[in-house]
Amino acid sequence: MKVAVDTNILVRAVVRDDPKQSEIAAKTLIKAEVLVVGISCLCEFAWVLRRAYGYRPSAIAAAIRELLEAGNVEANRPAVEAGLAMLDAGGDFADGVIAYEGQWLGGETFVSFDRKAVEMLKAQGVAARLL
Repeated sequence: MKVAVDTNILVRAVVRDDPKQSEIAAKTLIKAEVLVVGISCLCEFAWVLRRAYGYRPSAIAAAIRELLEAGNVEANRPAVEAGLAMLDAGGDFADGVIAYEGQWLGGETFVSFDRKAVEMLKAQGVAARLL
């Protein structure tokens, strides 16, 4: 079966805070012929792990990398890599994804009120400006 996965499935499989749902989630991820993971799903996944469960950016990055290493996963890899670069720098996954997709869609400069995100993106060579 080819499945598009929702954030709560990924969270249950990683956090394992509900034994019944965690088992179902893990089996679904493993048994899927193709597991389609949307970029918005990964943004939400990173946010939930950080805000609701207190995961550090390095642990979130490790969980995302482990998911991507599965042979059955389809994802927008360049956007995911941009998000992972932000996590590796201690920032938010979504900021990297937003900057990447903005450039991909023709934007020349990432703008934000988030000083940390702008500084991190600039350090990665991304055109970014604090408003």
